Amino acid sequence: MTTSARREVLGDGAARPLDPTPSVPEEIEEAGLRPRTLDEFIGQGQLVEHLRIVLEAAVQRGKPVDHLLFAGPPGLGKTSLAGIVSAELGVGLRVTSGPVLVRAGDLASLLTDLHEGDVLFIDEIHRMSRSVEEILYPAMEDSKLDFLIGKGPTARSIRLDVPHFTLIGATTRTGLVSSPLRDRFGFIGRLDLYATQDLEAIVLRSARILGVDIDADGALRIAGRSRGTPRIANRLLRRVRDFVEVRGDGVITGETAERGLALFGIDELGLDKVDRAILDALCRRFAGRPVGLTTLAQCVGEETDTLEDAYEPFLLQQGLIQRTPRGRVPTQRAWSHLGLIADEAALF
Repeated sequence: MTTSARREVLGDGAARPLDPTPSVPEEIEEAGLRPRTLDEFIGQGQLVEHLRIVLEAAVQRGKPVDHLLFAGPPGLGKTSLAGIVSAELGVGLRVTSGPVLVRAGDLASLLTDLHEGDVLFIDEIHRMSRSVEEILYPAMEDSKLDFLIGKGPTARSIRLDVPHFTLIGATTRTGLVSSPLRDRFGFIGRLDLYATQDLEAIVLRSARILGVDIDADGALRIAGRSRGTPRIANRLLRRVRDFVEVRGDGVITGETAERGLALFGIDELGLDKVDRAILDALCRRFAGRPVGLTTLAQCVGEETDTLEDAYEPFLLQQGLIQRTPRGRVPTQRAWSHLGLIADEAALF
């Protein structure tokens, strides 16, 4: 096809190139993988059962469900559960995040736009400003909004009615949610890292939705390197899909999954380039001696918050590093994973 044939003439005589292969952004593709009902939700069996009882009881009473707080590491399904609650109750869903709600008016505009029984989902609720949080208290308890109009002696308080709604908060750091806010939630659910068999089922389900040809061994290889997190499992599935489409026959087997994951730098424990850089710095550069978080972050070129929130928890859970009063140190498993022999004086 010629260049001129690939252009579309607009009404004003201008032209723009046509995209012959419109692509679907990964954010939209990821949203399409989310479960829509509790029956579709894989894993977190105890939490799902508790949530099922809470929702069914609210439906039987014909009243909005209690406010819910979901806590746990990122990528485990907190946003998906908020959408499921909305779908199970047959009500609307409004989504926002804590850092976006800066002023009381931001929250007021959201609440006054809700319909009776709607769900308001606030992601990273622990990052919400204190002034907005205080406005939220009467809205959660009494469906009221209190405002102070004016300043000085002429200031007066007014109270507005808002529809009865269900607030769903999500947080990755429960300790940063203030006690007054946490106590106003009727149900607090903790999401844990997923078992490999649950992640395997998630990979197989996502592969069906994406139209990817995959066998059980391929799904198991991807699940085993997903760090217990469905979001990572879906991301690795897409990257292995890309690999087999470009370098293979389009079918994900155990062998092709292994090769694809190795190409993208994911090893058998699910560690990526930054994880291995952390272990390499602890073992090789500092020879197993304790290292402070700031020094370690500078060595691997990451922010301290990123290291502490995104990488360190998994390394701790896998028994690869330990925290001590003097700093981070590698364990024997870290030395073995890097193929190094530890100095016995460095171990404790």
